[in-house]
Amino acid sequence: MKFTSQVVIIGSGIAALQAAKHLATQLNVIIITKSTIRDSNSYYAQGGIAAVMSINDTYGSHIEDTVKAGEYHHSLSAVEQLVEEGTQGVQQLLNEGFPADRHSTGTLSLGLEGAHSEHRIVHSGGDATGKVTIEYLLKSMPDNVRIVEQEMAFELIVSNELCTGVKTKTIDGAVHTYEADHTVLATGGAGALYPFTSNRKMLTGDGIALAYRAGAVVTDMEFVQFHPTLLYINGEAKGLVSEAVRGAGAVLVDETGRHIMEGVHPMKDLAPRHITAFELYKARQNGHDVLLDISMIDHFEECFPTITALCTKNGIDIKKGFIPVAPGSHFLMGGVKADSCGKTSINGLYAVGETACTGVHGANRLASNSLLEGIAFGKRMAAYILSCDQNVQVKKRATIAFPLTVPPLFEIAELQAMMMENAGMIRTKEGLNRLVDCLKVVENTNGDISHLSVSEIERLFMHTTAYLIARSALERTETRGAHIRADFPEARDQWGQSWVTVEKGKISVRSGEHEWNQTRSTAYSIFY
Repeated sequence: MKFTSQVVIIGSGIAALQAAKHLATQLNVIIITKSTIRDSNSYYAQGGIAAVMSINDTYGSHIEDTVKAGEYHHSLSAVEQLVEEGTQGVQQLLNEGFPADRHSTGTLSLGLEGAHSEHRIVHSGGDATGKVTIEYLLKSMPDNVRIVEQEMAFELIVSNELCTGVKTKTIDGAVHTYEADHTVLATGGAGALYPFTSNRKMLTGDGIALAYRAGAVVTDMEFVQFHPTLLYINGEAKGLVSEAVRGAGAVLVDETGRHIMEGVHPMKDLAPRHITAFELYKARQNGHDVLLDISMIDHFEECFPTITALCTKNGIDIKKGFIPVAPGSHFLMGGVKADSCGKTSINGLYAVGETACTGVHGANRLASNSLLEGIAFGKRMAAYILSCDQNVQVKKRATIAFPLTVPPLFEIAELQAMMMENAGMIRTKEGLNRLVDCLKVVENTNGDISHLSVSEIERLFMHTTAYLIARSALERTETRGAHIRADFPEARDQWGQSWVTVEKGKISVRSGEHEWNQTRSTAYSIFY
């Protein structure tokens, strides 16, 4: 079947819904998700929204915290837009009636999280900020937004360097075509490429693989953030234990009671995520259990109802004062290269939220800047699209794609284990080369995949995104932020403002400001 809309958005998190809300003031919008509208990382986000909301805080302070956490691998203009326009967007939500948590005096209850120098985390429902925000946006969604569930996008329709829509497939094999003037990728990250993750299991990097297969530029894929504290039971990660718990005073200890972060960093348990996660990883590698000591937090159940429910569900009695934790994949700083209006290297194709790489998160995302990104850049992208001439007629050139014979692929559990071993928290040239060699089976996979099942398409996309991560990590010969190379343990000045990008099978290193006019210092085939 064929459908037509002015805007099609693929994905259902906060960036998608914020964009749809603003676009729908003038345009018809279709939102497509391969799962359900509430099954997103945004919905389950616990920590909150970082924003400058107190008289003691400043834009400059938030900007400085962001670039410090990301080790200065940023587009400074994008960070400024995130902080300033994001705060304005949060204030707009509050003015409209968004139910943020407040003190008895009526002032906002602002939390503190890792690498923040001020209390600036706006939260709602204690640790249920994501759920409350998504429900709020859905409730306020205009009638001219149509939501389509259980359809997986498998092909962007691109000809003459112009994207004119997307093709989807249902679990029963039906193929649908959605034609649009503007196509938006908002599919989130790729945490499910790893065995331990805070992400929903369907977060497999689909949007990035879609864009890459269509010829769009992808960048910063080596930067995968690992969250320090996932609930860890019998060798399995059961869910996120928010950084806000440490902001409330909890500390990380081993089974002997040793304070793991003591002497490691001036901010101790609120050190940047990559530092904290690395210390926990080393502790576990040395045979220690890692526990979050919450005994000093009064009224924990009232402050953190979601985490309390998660612990209870998994047999952890929080009254004993300890929660077993381990690090796991959490956030991808890289993605489809886009400017802060969402524009990608393909006309008519946009990327926003975790799917996009705008240079705003650098080498390591600052806690609670992710929901802020969705609010700020979802609105910013919508404003740009609304400013476009909606009546431009473009001639389309028919293209013929031959059915793809899919090469042998690893089972998902095998792929996840390989990713953790070779492209996890600690990387080496040997491990990355080994992984790249194993994943080279996806090198020539740009044929028609409409005959594949949804599960086969997902596995192909997972392999493609995994390959991009591994190959990019091999290229960056330094340690910076979430990218830790055991064979290159120090940051190198020449890499600070250099971006590893991939486009149409070619890998390049672009230097200078994070803008489209970057010159390529090297360019060669990624598949060799």
